[in-house]
Amino acid sequence: MQKKILVTGATGFIGSRLVRKLVSGEGEVFALVRNSSRLAPFSGVLDKINLVEGDVTDRSSLDKALEGIDEVYHVAGYTYMGGEESRDDLLYAINVDGPRNLLRAALGAGVSRVVHVSSITAVGMCDGRTPLDESAIWNFDTVGLTYAETKYRAEQVVQQAVMDGLDCVIVNPAFVFGAGDVNFNAGRIIKDVYRRRMPVYPLGGICVVDVEIVVDTIIRAMKRGRTGERYIIGGDNLTYKQLADTISRVTGAPRVMVPLPFMLAKPLLSLMKRLHFGKRVSKLFNLSMFRVASEFLFFDSSKAERELGMQHEAHEFSIRRAFEWYLKHGLL
Repeated sequence: MQKKILVTGATGFIGSRLVRKLVSGEGEVFALVRNSSRLAPFSGVLDKINLVEGDVTDRSSLDKALEGIDEVYHVAGYTYMGGEESRDDLLYAINVDGPRNLLRAALGAGVSRVVHVSSITAVGMCDGRTPLDESAIWNFDTVGLTYAETKYRAEQVVQQAVMDGLDCVIVNPAFVFGAGDVNFNAGRIIKDVYRRRMPVYPLGGICVVDVEIVVDTIIRAMKRGRTGERYIIGGDNLTYKQLADTISRVTGAPRVMVPLPFMLAKPLLSLMKRLHFGKRVSKLFNLSMFRVASEFLFFDSSKAERELGMQHEAHEFSIRRAFEWYLKHGLL
């Protein structure tokens, strides 16, 4: 008898790539979607997927969706790194209450295992440039990023579910590039360097990884991950200058040459606003995101390599694949 596998956040970047991988396996795949969800991410495989209507903020819909389900990949989440406090309630509703609803429903439905897809922002920021591992003490509260707070709180919810008897594993993907990023999450930086809308670069750094490695490792976590453990899914650790240089080399765009310390970001943003330059520069250039980008989010993925068999690939291959996919689909 085939296992029944449910994916939340199935129409998102990581979720849709995960679904595509799962339908080629041995399980029967169910995708949790809202009635307003676009199904374009399932193009070519829609006939292999069972659509289940529901929402992680609606517990009753989850109780129904999880009937008979064996395994759950919880990928649903709301990613917002701007500074608008008006978004805070939505961030908490989806990123904290959502996992709580799902895990309680999973306990009630007798689900055998859940993989919770978290974020490196739930791990922390480096003190210097030494990569962090899964044992790091969370310190994102020092920059006031609500998104990071919600991802950290969600992991506490998962650990409580483990204490309550649910078999859960946590994975923490880094900055994810690759084909399928239609909403330009990490890919925004590719688009903006290519369009010459990134005149400066922040002085921090980031860990980058390809979406296909992320998806493959998430599936491995379901099969081999240890209950209650977290696994960082990362790759190359790069300064933003190094990342921008790679993007310039791949896309043929001019190199980004001007560094911008965080202390100068606020007055520059104020000047740009007065001069109505907002539409000429990257959407990544808001004070909240620039504050985070001025830190080093370098990570050590050796635990996932050792225990899950995670693969490694040079970041330039992922940047090139993503760029070529954007060109092919007319998104640039």
